Amino acid sequence: MLLQSFLDYLLLEKNYSELTIKAYGKDIQSFLDFLKEEYKNENLKEVNYAQIRSWIIQMVNQNISNRSINRKISSLNSFFKFLIKTEYIKTNPLAKHKALKTSKKVQVPFSEEEINSVLNKISHADSFEGVRNKLIIELFYATGIRRIELINIKVKNIDLESKTVKILGKRNKERVIPLLNMLVDSIKTYLEKRKSLEKIEDEDYLLLTVKGVKLYETLVYRIINEYFSLASSKVKKSPHILRHSFATHLLNQGAELTAVKELLGHSSLAATQVYTHNSIAELKKVYAKAHPRSKKD
Repeated sequence: MLLQSFLDYLLLEKNYSELTIKAYGKDIQSFLDFLKEEYKNENLKEVNYAQIRSWIIQMVNQNISNRSINRKISSLNSFFKFLIKTEYIKTNPLAKHKALKTSKKVQVPFSEEEINSVLNKISHADSFEGVRNKLIIELFYATGIRRIELINIKVKNIDLESKTVKILGKRNKERVIPLLNMLVDSIKTYLEKRKSLEKIEDEDYLLLTVKGVKLYETLVYRIINEYFSLASSKVKKSPHILRHSFATHLLNQGAELTAVKELLGHSSLAATQVYTHNSIAELKKVYAKAHPRSKKD
């Protein structure tokens, strides 16, 4: 099956996460179902842009947001590119498609006070789960890593002597991130607690469940959401917001954009610049408060 071959390609060659692959599969399958139902067509060689446009119109009429439609089209576009690569089709029916307009989505980072509250004021149980959950939060905030990168950290990737962690990022690109002293101490404490588990199946991986297996993405999201719900009223409380907070707070403290880019594992500065929005907002506050002329206005 062509779709399954594409999903296998994303897993084995592109190293995409299971959740991402599942999303791609769902998006593409929804188009294939539409094609079969509306055009009685299951032959992808016969697909044209008019049919895709009809699918887009149907989604608009169903009040699906432009952002979600663009994501589905992006998934479909990647699928067609794969079919060209495997020489199943010769041309991409989405080659000239232009994405629907969307409003810019501003990600609001956690404040330093909110993060400090979660790490230092909220009680963390002295159990395996309590110590692990606190380490997860500290790792996100102190390194800025992605959720899938955190899940895939192996014990051998941690060098407590040099105080560094090796991260395997997108497109299998490796980067080394320094570890703060408090993070080194937290890792040592966690590793001691880990020894108390009755059974460990995924021993190579740093962070495990109470059953001794590798963490999964929904559990990590749930941990972050639950803890920050106790300290923040922000609508979105996710691992990505912690990554966003890491970058924003570094920039607020004067870190170079290029340095933050390397820490985040971005391939270009353009990707990192989205985090400067909040940094500039903070800079304006400092400027307005400190500049002599501001007191006269």
